[in-house]
Amino acid sequence: MAEYVPTGTEPDGSDPVRQGRYWTDVNTVRWSQALDLEARRGAGICDTDPMKLHYSWCLARVGAAPASRFVHELAFVREAMSCKQLGFADVVLVTVPDEETLRRQKIGDSTRSRRSFELHAKLREPLSEWYQCLDQLKPGRVIWDLPEDGVSSISRTVPCGDQYDVRVLDALIGELPELK
Repeated sequence: MAEYVPTGTEPDGSDPVRQGRYWTDVNTVRWSQALDLEARRGAGICDTDPMKLHYSWCLARVGAAPASRFVHELAFVREAMSCKQLGFADVVLVTVPDEETLRRQKIGDSTRSRRSFELHAKLREPLSEWYQCLDQLKPGRVIWDLPEDGVSSISRTVPCGDQYDVRVLDALIGELPELK
């Protein structure tokens, strides 16, 4: 099952409040699906961080979206966290290939259009900044290299219990470079 299938009703960015609410709602569904999977299988593995707040911050960081988009989404995420509808993943695997590697992958994969490739290539640096800050705050939560023997070898090295801690979110935001 896909984590998100475009509906054609996604906000166009003209109303950052609506956009922030929409994507937070989408991400609470991702979170709920991951928790359901974890309850059934013992682990929930997602292809992206279910909170996905990093995306609007990264877009603002490179000037591809106004900072107001992130500010509104952050407010909705804080609300969802305090209601335990959205939280931090226990472990996040992050790999940020260099731009040359990304371009080789793009050329070598004719199954995907990658119409947003140039934008996503620009997001490499702010994505690294986001997860470096999280890694500093919560050592062990971010794994930077994909394990050679697969995800089954990953143990929970992060004490559970702070997935919904808004103070961790606030500390993360406080450590990130300021948006312009």
